[in-house]
Amino acid sequence: MTDVTPGKLAPEPALFLIHVLTASGAPIALIALLAGAQGKWDEMFAWLGLALFVDGIDGPLARKFNVAERLPRWSGASLDFVIDYATYVFLPAFALSWSLMLSNPWNWICGGLVVFTGALYFADNGMKTPDGSFKGFPAGWNMVVFGLLVLSPSEGFTIAVVLACCALTFAPVRFVHPVRVKRWRMITLPVTLLWMALAAMAILDGMVLNTFSATIFTLASLYLFSVSAIQQLIDRVD
Repeated sequence: MTDVTPGKLAPEPALFLIHVLTASGAPIALIALLAGAQGKWDEMFAWLGLALFVDGIDGPLARKFNVAERLPRWSGASLDFVIDYATYVFLPAFALSWSLMLSNPWNWICGGLVVFTGALYFADNGMKTPDGSFKGFPAGWNMVVFGLLVLSPSEGFTIAVVLACCALTFAPVRFVHPVRVKRWRMITLPVTLLWMALAAMAILDGMVLNTFSATIFTLASLYLFSVSAIQQLIDRVD
């Protein structure tokens, strides 16, 4: 019994529940859209936070139980891409376009660029680097647009951030995966958890943070956005 793996203990029909878990992101995305259509951005991003949690646990479960080989009829990767595009790209682009962050026509221009560049990025087979980082901005628009909504910067700053992220999608610049990248992970993981805690505070308080919390949130965002690029630069200097 000592050589029995967890994957062998689970019957194959039960493994399909992992795909069900991934697919649950679709109705979550729909509920988020309905909330956003009513201008309830705190509710929308609360649902997107739940979708992010689901996305964080379904992949490890699928790998642990070797679902790709044991249920070859169903592509977990394709299913995951569909859900991720909706929750990471399309719905944040909707928030960017439909909220009052940007005036016409910048709301449509920026929203269109987000869904366009995001679609191309999801088709890139070279998006991952050997150390687990992302190559190019990883279409994490749920975090970017959320941050812009909470911090309420000027329209010009918002446009500049969106255009920069769209351009960085195709740049040879690394972006961190908080869990998979081992380098500086003892710092990156706590910063990620801090960012999530502050995001939850903002959602509970109607997408608002006080000055101190907003400052910490900004610093955490800048760290997560640039840490892998800084590591990349250090490697080149060395």
